[in-house]
Amino acid sequence: MAYQDPYGRPAPDHFLRRWLVITACIAALMLLWQFLPAIEEWFSPREASERTVTPRGDLAADERSTIELFEKSRDSVVYISTAQLVRDVWTRNVFSVPRGTGSGFIWDDAGYVVTNFHVIQDASQATVKLADGRDYQAALVGASPAHDIAVLKIGVGFKRPPAVPVGTSTDLKVGQKVFAIGNPFGLDWTLTTGIISALDRSLPGDAGGPAIKHLIQTDAAINPGNSGGPLLDSAGRLIGINTAIYSPSGASAGIGFAVPVDTVMRVVPQLIKTGKYVRPALGIEVDEQLNARLQMVTGRRGVFVLLVQPGSAAQRAGLVGIRATQEGIVPGDLITAVDGKSIDGVAGLLAQLDDHRVGDIVVLSVEREGKVREVRIELQPGI
Repeated sequence: MAYQDPYGRPAPDHFLRRWLVITACIAALMLLWQFLPAIEEWFSPREASERTVTPRGDLAADERSTIELFEKSRDSVVYISTAQLVRDVWTRNVFSVPRGTGSGFIWDDAGYVVTNFHVIQDASQATVKLADGRDYQAALVGASPAHDIAVLKIGVGFKRPPAVPVGTSTDLKVGQKVFAIGNPFGLDWTLTTGIISALDRSLPGDAGGPAIKHLIQTDAAINPGNSGGPLLDSAGRLIGINTAIYSPSGASAGIGFAVPVDTVMRVVPQLIKTGKYVRPALGIEVDEQLNARLQMVTGRRGVFVLLVQPGSAAQRAGLVGIRATQEGIVPGDLITAVDGKSIDGVAGLLAQLDDHRVGDIVVLSVEREGKVREVRIELQPGI
């Protein structure tokens, strides 16, 4: 007698056959679906149709101006690669080790190249590559680490690259378009664009030196290798030297800084002429740590004069340093402002003076024994 399920369910062998049939059908459909394009191609072969190019039309006005700016400025930008001479401790042989790359720009027809100091710092050799492919060994003319500026010299012969047009940084506005040309990560002659994000930024100097003032902040992509390259305005004029980025990862995070061209115009001619930058000075001696301690003790802000150099401009102006009396040590004059701009420390004073040249006359606000007076003083060369 055949098996009958009391609930009317099919026999196990019938269920197995049904499951196998369904599985085979599904597999066949999947196989058919996989080879369907090939089957379709077999019965109705397709012919590749040619596509026509859609006319683009004229470039937008801002695109044309950007292209024109890059083409005019490209030849003024250079690629700088540095190397360091290393002596093998075993063989005593000296060999050259690549150190890094950076950017720069042609300053004038005499072959002077301006870049950042940190691009060539600690390098034994520097090679400057022009936009037309020519390479030149460069000689260091002078540097100002306090401004992160250096000047190199190359012998360019008769076919001289054009100098970058120079603008001014006094009338810059936040939101103004800017263009950076450089060699980020070794990718030569790269153009990035952006706007001026902020003005008058400051970065602390190395080894406790004076801060770099009046920096231009931009969101144009600036990466390692852009350092030393020009920051241009929409007229193609130099308005700054790309010098630093703010980024935890080391890549562009939309915050870059450039040394303003007005600072460049003060520093570069001196470097070319004398090989060094002579800071304008008052002829006084100050100390950052001692000044901070005196500020804490007295509760006053400014710069305390510790010592007035004999025969200096400060002595002629009547400034007084720290004095020893029977009652103890009496603090010297306290300089609270330069030309009406308040200062709160030694770095601030040096930065304010650096906005001037040797021979300029500045007005100091000086506090002595609770009374404030104004003192006119002619700036002298710093030591």
